[in-house]
Amino acid sequence: MVEQAGLTLKRLQMVLQRRGLCTKREWRVKQVTKSNLSQTLESLKPQISQSDFIAVSLQRTGSVSAPWHRVFPFDTPQTAYSKARFAADKFQLFQFAVCPFSVRPSKVVAYPYNFHLFPRDELNIGMPSYSFSCQTSYLTSMAREGISYLSRVQESAANAAIGNPMPSNNVKTSSSTPSVADTVFMGRIKSRVKHWKNACGDSSARTEDVLSKFMRKLILGSEQYGSRPSINLDVSSEHQVQLVLEVLVEFDDLVALLIPLKGGGTQAVRVILTSSEEDKDLLKRELQDLEEEQRKKVCGFREVIDLISASQKPIVSHNSLNDFAFIHSKFLAPLPPNIDEFMCSLRMVFPYVLDVNHLMKEIGPLKKVTNLSAAASRIKRWFFVPIDMEIPHEALNEDKIHGQNVLRISHLLANLCSILKITPEMIQSDGGHLASALEGYANIFYPHEDQTDGDLRVWTDDTRKVSSEDLVFIWGLSGKMSAGSLKQMLQGSHSVFSGEFDVRMVDRSCAIVVFWQSGLSQAFLESISSNGISGRLRKMVSEGLRAAGYETYEKACKLGFRDADLADSMDKALEEPDHCSEDDSETKPSSGPSQIYWSRDSIINLDEL
Repeated sequence: MVEQAGLTLKRLQMVLQRRGLCTKREWRVKQVTKSNLSQTLESLKPQISQSDFIAVSLQRTGSVSAPWHRVFPFDTPQTAYSKARFAADKFQLFQFAVCPFSVRPSKVVAYPYNFHLFPRDELNIGMPSYSFSCQTSYLTSMAREGISYLSRVQESAANAAIGNPMPSNNVKTSSSTPSVADTVFMGRIKSRVKHWKNACGDSSARTEDVLSKFMRKLILGSEQYGSRPSINLDVSSEHQVQLVLEVLVEFDDLVALLIPLKGGGTQAVRVILTSSEEDKDLLKRELQDLEEEQRKKVCGFREVIDLISASQKPIVSHNSLNDFAFIHSKFLAPLPPNIDEFMCSLRMVFPYVLDVNHLMKEIGPLKKVTNLSAAASRIKRWFFVPIDMEIPHEALNEDKIHGQNVLRISHLLANLCSILKITPEMIQSDGGHLASALEGYANIFYPHEDQTDGDLRVWTDDTRKVSSEDLVFIWGLSGKMSAGSLKQMLQGSHSVFSGEFDVRMVDRSCAIVVFWQSGLSQAFLESISSNGISGRLRKMVSEGLRAAGYETYEKACKLGFRDADLADSMDKALEEPDHCSEDDSETKPSSGPSQIYWSRDSIINLDEL
């Protein structure tokens, strides 16, 4: 009987494999290193073009080093972004999984790849230092096999540092009358180019001896670009560059290259003489191929990011704020100081980003789930969603299992759409635009989608609303203390605690107190600062208890204080002066109080911290 069941299972697996489908145990992801990057890119381009979505999943060289460094439900959008920005600046990426996929009736067609990365400074342009929290053996493997990369800003700096000539395709003709100086300069350039061209076409020069040819080239400033004659025209400003290019438009057989300065700008315009229109077209193609080859050498893995961006396809992720903070920092440009600038900058590159976390909140049994494996398990237990995963056979031969989260994200999106009655026809993108059925879930980078109007939630059950002005952080607690014991100590210690209030622990060193009556938090803080306290609370203060409002917590996050205990960071934030530059938007205080949703039923389990 057992043997018969085993044979039946084996036949089922063979049938699934023949159909191109696979069970979760058989999911395999194509592993990509620098040795097979070029080959992979050729396969990836059409797969991205033909897909409906692109799922991404990142593996970092480190994570949060303390519980309070994570994003909490009571974090404002800016505070959550400050935490994500700090992690993106401190750590690096060592794996980046990409999966173009399409949702079809009863199946997902997916093309998963897992790229192994390493931030080596191949061009000697100077790279920032990062923290690595991984095994030495794996770090060695990363350094040997990982794909290097540069952000777009770093690529521009690298091109300027290398000094490779660049084709000039942008001639700006001025409508105003040129000045006398410009007219003289353009006339001198035109005369020199004509004289050089005539000398290149002089047949008598071909019979000259070696010394005569050398002297002629020296006087004319003529050089060779491959087999073609060329000449360098020195310039002292970008305005002169445009004047030179205007002059060269009059010559049909010339091609211009800009020679950059090491520190930025242009030092000369190289002019190349072609023999015919066909030769000119051939030279332009050669220059384009050379530019593309150099770009690939410089940007490395970022070519994948550029492919995704160029496709304008919706990107699907899990925990999009953290993921795209890293993506922006490593592949685009340094992160801006506030979340609004971040979102604006990101949408110019990736117009549609879907986070499966926000879709799950539409489904009752999944509302509190934040883990991919837990989501899959909960769906299996509560719903019947027969969606198979179809993966190309070439991805099934991999022994390694790295990067499987990107498949879980793809499969989860299909399951969620099925549960929400969003059919495959409704979710297929149309001409690069996100389907209207999913537009409401796109580009939400707040920890919770209901924070867009300034509202916050203190914990995961959003049953009650409270203003951030009614929250007080307390630290300097003696010994290991629970929220319940702290609440008992506070009851009766001051008149503000005679009414309704709640206490929750943020970490082992710090707690939040919420006052349900407006104004009591301010009265409590004023009493502590003016020593207008007595009894048990006075004793607690003498033993080191300190208190501050929500704005001090925001300040600690914005200024980048990341001590192991929140209490230490709160102390540093209090010591910092409140006056800041008006231009420093990152450290500005928030414009007003936020509304927070509080639940009596939710509490942090300190044993899990």
